[in-house]
Amino acid sequence: MILLKNATYIHPDSFEISEGHMLIAEKWGGGFSFVTDETTADKIIDCKGKIVTQAFVNGHHHVYSALARGMNAPKKIPQNFSETLEYVWWTLDQCLDKDMIRLSALTTAMACAKHGCTFAIDHHASPNMLKGSLEIIAQAFDEVGVGHLLCYEITDRYGEAKTAESLEESDEYLNNRPGLVGMHASFTVNEDTLLKAIAIARKHNTGIHIHVAEDPIDEKLTREKYGFSVMERLRRAGALELNHNIFGHGIHLDDAERELVLNSNSWMAVNADSNLNNKVGFFTTKGLGDRIMLGTDGMHSDMIKSAQTAFFAGQNFDSVDMGDIYTRLRNAGKYIQGMEIAYGSNNLIVLDYDSPTPVTRNNFMGHFFFGLEGRHVLHTISNGKLIYSEGKILTIDEDVVLSESRQAALRLWEKMSE
Repeated sequence: MILLKNATYIHPDSFEISEGHMLIAEKWGGGFSFVTDETTADKIIDCKGKIVTQAFVNGHHHVYSALARGMNAPKKIPQNFSETLEYVWWTLDQCLDKDMIRLSALTTAMACAKHGCTFAIDHHASPNMLKGSLEIIAQAFDEVGVGHLLCYEITDRYGEAKTAESLEESDEYLNNRPGLVGMHASFTVNEDTLLKAIAIARKHNTGIHIHVAEDPIDEKLTREKYGFSVMERLRRAGALELNHNIFGHGIHLDDAERELVLNSNSWMAVNADSNLNNKVGFFTTKGLGDRIMLGTDGMHSDMIKSAQTAFFAGQNFDSVDMGDIYTRLRNAGKYIQGMEIAYGSNNLIVLDYDSPTPVTRNNFMGHFFFGLEGRHVLHTISNGKLIYSEGKILTIDEDVVLSESRQAALRLWEKMSE
């Protein structure tokens, strides 16, 4: 067990500050307790002058994008979101091989750990290395020590054989691990495929994880192909009867669709940095209720940054305050607990926060949005195990992984240019 000596703990919801020695239980779903004895732990970390609080959960990530950073320009420069998908991301996912997936997962999990994120909900695609791809990701995350809830992106854009393979991958993975049933945007999923994906989710008592109305093209093509809005189509197919659905983005939902989301047990995952990058618009809260959480959409793994961007963008285009966005940041952890996944209060971060002003219960949110950065994460504890400390990943050889990932990235970029 780990002892955080001289800790100043800030409760993740009430911001109540407690001081003392924190003894951390090392187990899934475990917790911590304040103790007086300093010698009952295997490892002691002196946290004097530091802040301790709960770690973060990423509500919508994309492992498959990890090797994209710095890649060559596509063969054709995209002029809109549809072309960005076609010439960038749909080209990239077709080029991924087993080793690239493994290294993408390892580097993503390491980035999560470095930024105080101990659990990621991921949405994966690799049509030419499909079978077993989710287990590759799961084992990589396990190796680093970051929790996960995975799904494979089912789509019809690569033909019937790949569709069948992606349905099988989803079903087989869910036979062995908790997860979700993933789909790409509605306009790339045919009616029969949609029904089969929902059936798999119902069989495993889980939800679907799908991109909805990220760009107007999703609504336009869905209406043209199927005669209904994205959300009405999901309702008619029975998806809204499931629990634990995650709808990514939701920027261009109309009022009727928002009411459908509100009256279901589904969650929205907001990805402000990605939306800004793709120029698809700004998320608005209107009519959606409280089941909203934050993700990064594969742009990065820094949930502090994700929350800050959501707040700054939201002030201009939505009716939100710091409390609303901070609640959404913490909602991803509540979602995980609602899935009955063991994710306890022994997921912690130690922040070396060099503030020139006092941190109190009443002003912590001001510090969170206007002072804290990913660089302040000094230690990350996942399920009671120290996985990152003072700039180093402790569970795997980070230098070896990064060296291998750089070589894999070059191979990926070369394949994408062919």
